[in-house]
Amino acid sequence: MAKSTRATAALDKAGIAHGVHAYDYSADVDSKGLAAAQALGIAPQRMFKTLMAWVDKQPLIAVIPSDQRLSLKKLAAHCGGKHAQMMEIPEAEKRSGYKVGGISPFAQQRPAKVVFAASAAQHDTLYINAGQRGLLLDIAPADAFQVLQASCADICED
Repeated sequence: MAKSTRATAALDKAGIAHGVHAYDYSADVDSKGLAAAQALGIAPQRMFKTLMAWVDKQPLIAVIPSDQRLSLKKLAAHCGGKHAQMMEIPEAEKRSGYKVGGISPFAQQRPAKVVFAASAAQHDTLYINAGQRGLLLDIAPADAFQVLQASCADICED
């Protein structure tokens, strides 16, 4: 397994400190984020998953804790939109340039606006997919927000 991906290379180029962590990926689990958190002994609240969505036909990247569900209604409201829906897998893979289960918000083929769940700012370090199945990166939230020019909002279901 490669320890360098487009995502890690982009962070290196930007001078953003991060760590890389490999784990045994399994496509046969209900929650890949929770399985990754368990494999690495990380609290699920610190393991963030990358979701691809549309808000009024505009692509959007939502990054939320692995133990939470995205609220499409809250996402649309945060973005000033009326309607949000999840992106279909083939489109998410095409736009991001990554395979589902390995989608990173960093260095996507076709970058889009990024919104993190508000809880991301509460942690010293976040764990996010590094752009390859079975590979995660850790990063300080402020660094992730800055490099992605991301916003934070209450976008998870209650």
